[in-house]
Amino acid sequence: VQLVESGGGLVQAGGSLRLSCAASQRTFRCYAMGWFRQAPGKEREFVAAISWNAGITYYAESVRGRFTISRDKAKNTAFLQMNSLKPEDTAVYYCAASPSAGIVIHFYEYDYWGQGAQVTVSS
Repeated sequence: VQLVESGGGLVQAGGSLRLSCAASQRTFRCYAMGWFRQAPGKEREFVAAISWNAGITYYAESVRGRFTISRDKAKNTAFLQMNSLKPEDTAVYYCAASPSAGIVIHFYEYDYWGQGAQVTVSS
């Protein structure tokens, strides 16, 4: 499975961005998906995850209530809607796919990764 991200950019604090993650294969439909981020000098951290059938979602406490993860199985695409962005959300965001059916929150459980999308939030 190849994952291609898009939608990153520069936004002012309080603004919104939507990241997309397009998968190359239909088998993506059976994969759990997740989003992670990595800020300069920091470790990669979990942001959000969604089960294969989109029935379950889970968020890091730092983004809960502001970010929404979703997926369109017909288009083999996952999304991360980010609202009320803060400067501390600045990072490279990565989408990832896991053959697991449920929620996956640990990076080592993901087999496939996107190339990353830069999100910069100015104050």
